[in-house]
Amino acid sequence: MIQTNAAPLRGIVLKCASVSVFTVMAALVKATSIGDVPVPPGQQVFFRSFFALPVILLWLVFRSELRVGLTTFRPMGHFYRGIVGTAAMGFNFWALSLLAFPEATAIGYAAPLLVVIFAGMFLGEDVRAFRLGMVAMGLAGVLIVLSPQLTGVGPSDPAHMLGAVVALMGASCAALAQIFVRKLVQQERTSAIVFWFSITSTLLSLITLPFGWVMPAGGTLAMLVLTGVLGGLGQILLTSSYRFADASVVAPFDYASMILAVLIGWMVFGEMPTRAVLGGASVVILAGILIIWREHKLGLERTRQRRAGTPPG
Repeated sequence: MIQTNAAPLRGIVLKCASVSVFTVMAALVKATSIGDVPVPPGQQVFFRSFFALPVILLWLVFRSELRVGLTTFRPMGHFYRGIVGTAAMGFNFWALSLLAFPEATAIGYAAPLLVVIFAGMFLGEDVRAFRLGMVAMGLAGVLIVLSPQLTGVGPSDPAHMLGAVVALMGASCAALAQIFVRKLVQQERTSAIVFWFSITSTLLSLITLPFGWVMPAGGTLAMLVLTGVLGGLGQILLTSSYRFADASVVAPFDYASMILAVLIGWMVFGEMPTRAVLGGASVVILAGILIIWREHKLGLERTRQRRAGTPPG
């Protein structure tokens, strides 16, 4: 990591830029799913993945890392991660067509909370009471977001309920994908993980071809291509942000997407967030930030112990 006084600020700026790019990309996905000829999620995944590849390859060429960046030692690991990650993308894109933009964004915040649970289940990580409590708090926030559907109070219909279920499935698959990534980074470069995911998700999305792909009009086609370009750019910005600052420094800025989602939902799609969505999202965000803060404190403590030569307890 680059050690300069300006590095953390640069990392934060890059992280905020990646969040903005990904949020705009999601808005384009939603726009292509609600037009006169709605584009199915599988087709959206194809465009998002395929047109991200040129951007990623150009980035690797620019950094003179093409050969090293594409080398893989665990091809099957990429394949398994690709299956789960592609499912997450498909579910999330489907949810965007069924839910208001801020609501789909808020439910998606369940993913990093579920990572904590899955890390304990599949990676053997020590998940203690504080983190479990914050996960419970965050999931309670998700339930607040879903409360109109669960209680029958407020706007509720079968499509809306389906959207909530699909969004939760997307969050679960996204969390599982992060578990696969944690295993892959032990042997693989980040650039290889990003590139091979785009390859596998492009190929896997073609499985949905018999299930109703459409011929998009010119404007819709341009938006679909742009989702891929923005997806590749967002991934580069995200990866670069972690070169300049620790994960605990930049991770909280993920939640800036809620502000953008509310603004885009209101100004572009005419969607006003409900009190349940805003209240539940606030609880989820607070839980996520508290987990990040706790992990940062523990990381500092472990660093002090190593420097002092304290044996692990």
